[in-house]
Order: sequence, then structure tokens, then C-alpha cells
Amino acid sequence: MLKNDKWIIEQAKKGMIEPFELSLVRTVKLESGTEVPALSYGLSSYGYDIRLSPREFLVFRHIPGTVVNPKRFNPNNLESVPLQQDEDGDFFIIPAHSYGLGVALEKLRMPANVTAICLGKSTYARVGLVANVTPAEASWNGALTLEFSNSSSADCRIYANEGIVQLLFLEGEPCQTTYADRGGKYQNQPEKVTLARV
Repeated sequence: MLKNDKWIIEQAKKGMIEPFELSLVRTVKLESGTEVPALSYGLSSYGYDIRLSPREFLVFRHIPGTVVNPKRFNPNNLESVPLQQDEDGDFFIIPAHSYGLGVALEKLRMPANVTAICLGKSTYARVGLVANVTPAEASWNGALTLEFSNSSSADCRIYANEGIVQLLFLEGEPCQTTYADRGGKYQNQPEKVTLARV
């Protein structure tokens, strides 16, 4: 069953989402003290919009003749993108037809009978930025590594400290083995991009 705002609030009090915003936040305050419109984050009717951390954003470099191998991932295939700021807020640039990795600002502690599915926000979808985020399974903990594809022919801003994906929480019958029980390889991720593992 898809869980509603009342349930999300109850679970947040138990530490499911930290930090937690009780309503949708639609503005952010810059270091200058100026408040600007933001891509919303926080609680919605049947979900929660998490933010992109300003700590790190990596994009795939084009290295002719290189094949990315998820079983033997070479971190040299990625390069760091600097955080920038102007009157619209803090942002990274993801080049046209490129793929980038960021990390959620919020930390999650999933209940043992709940999995969260991440969906992209409409504002980003309308400019060609596609979120490709895997589920946060039952009893998964940590800061989600977030994956984005810029399918447009133009470079695109991706805003830090603002809403980036929406989590939908699905409750099921208790499972036999949770992600934590089986020692999942992406358990307890820090607020840092976690690369592909086998």
C-alpha cells in the first residue's frame, strides 16, 4: 500500500528521514541572506521530496575507447563538477547528453516492511533531466546515491539544497530477509557518491 503524509510524519519521528521538513518548502535562503524560489522539497500528500547534497557531484568523462564495466568500475571515468552559485541558488552543471552522480542530503532508515521508490521531479523532467534512482529497500540505511541523465542537447543546471526526487513509500507484508539481514553492499552509505560494486 502507498503510504500517506500522516504515516510519513509518524515514521519521521522514529528517524526514517533526517533532516525532515513537515511541509513542502518552496524557497531557500542563500548565503547572502536572500530568499529565492526553489524546487520544492519536504512532505507531500503521498511522498517526500528529498534534496541534492551540495557536497559532491560527478559526471562521466568521455574517454575514447573506454568501456565502463560495472564489475570493475574505474573511478577515473568520473570527474568532479564544481558547485556554483548565483542569484538562483547553488547548482552543478550536467553537460548535454551526459550522466551524473550525486547524493541525497537526507539520510534514510527504512522500516523492515517498507521499500521507497524514487521518481524524478516534473520540473527536471520537462527540461530533459531524467532521474534513474534504484529503490531504497526494506531496512536500508544511509544517504542515497542519485543518478541523472541529461537527455537534452543543452547543458543543464541541477540545484543543490533543493528538491531532486520524490520518494514513494510502499508497505508490504513482512519479508523473510531484509536488505540489512542479507548485508546489502550499499548499506550505510555516507553523504558521498557510492560507486558501482559487485
